[in-house]
Amino acid sequence: MKHVNKKIKVAFPHMGTIYVAWEMALKTMGIEPYIPPYTSKKTLSLGTKNSPEAICLPYKLILGNFIEAIEGGADYVSMITSPGICRLGEYGKNIEQVLKELGYKANYIELSLYDGFRGMIDYLVRLSGSKNYFKMFNAIYLGIRTVFAVDELQSFLSYHRARETNKGDSEKAFNKAIKLIRQAKNAKELSKALKQGLSLISNVEIDKEKDVLHVDLTGEIYIVNDEFSNQNMERELGAMGVQVRRSLTISSFLKDAIIPKIFKKGETHLERAYRLAKPYLMRDIGGDALECISDVMYAKERNIDGLIHVSPFTCMPEIMSQNIFPKMREDVNLPILTLIMDEQTGKAGYVTRLEAFVDLMKRKKMKSQIKNKPNNTENKTAQKV
Repeated sequence: MKHVNKKIKVAFPHMGTIYVAWEMALKTMGIEPYIPPYTSKKTLSLGTKNSPEAICLPYKLILGNFIEAIEGGADYVSMITSPGICRLGEYGKNIEQVLKELGYKANYIELSLYDGFRGMIDYLVRLSGSKNYFKMFNAIYLGIRTVFAVDELQSFLSYHRARETNKGDSEKAFNKAIKLIRQAKNAKELSKALKQGLSLISNVEIDKEKDVLHVDLTGEIYIVNDEFSNQNMERELGAMGVQVRRSLTISSFLKDAIIPKIFKKGETHLERAYRLAKPYLMRDIGGDALECISDVMYAKERNIDGLIHVSPFTCMPEIMSQNIFPKMREDVNLPILTLIMDEQTGKAGYVTRLEAFVDLMKRKKMKSQIKNKPNNTENKTAQKV
């Protein structure tokens, strides 16, 4: 594929902050990234209008992103694909066909992440027409480094957001940090931007003595990582004094799918899933179900206050997970909230459920603290007598 005197514009769907890494990798290759307007009600409306009714929310949002990107001037629309039981592997061809039927001329191209570095190199060759392998490896390296940098900032944000004195300060600092990351042009600048970003968030005034709750967020990876899809769940919980840890992140996905074993430190999420999901789930049944089941046990191991499972409506692997949770809840005595998201999910009822779950965790934690409190003087005297 040759591109003469023309910088092609390549668009990709939104999923939280993943656009920052896409942008970094494509710019390094000399390809112009086209970032569609961030997912909105308009995006959802466009996707829903042109999708089968029973298809899941991520599909509708991805299609909506692509329509807005093409109408904005993108030459290519691109997304990842994967083999296996999840319907994600079929999304690409379906979306490509829908775009053609709607009369859009943009080219569609897929990146098969489970082909590892070879798949990413093939993808960059098809886009750029270049076989400059040094440039491609640098683009991949910077893209991956960016993913890890943004996930580190996200984790830092969660800690500070649950303890901040002035609501919203942590997120403002985080957004400034993301701008710094996007301005980086090489590994040295990226490291400097990360350091500056962490410092910005650290400078937010917090109450270090605040008694916060700790919640693990698991479920289908798109919904977990995309703020529009989960209706800014982490922001809502942070305002309630809850520190959220994402069990499924882009960096953990890359460790399992892309990064060679010799460069991995410790146990990956998928390796832990195969170890901890038994005896509730003995094999991978598609999507992120195996990881979700194991995340319950991992939360229990770390004495976390609760776990929230989010998934799109009609996602079969996550429906299977939800049917296993009641038994697990009894066995591990861990509060678990399951939330199913689609275009009909209302904000008010959704926040009410979060508030009720937070109250449940607070009561459970208080009971546990009372139970584990040392006996008072009278009890000790009575025991001596």
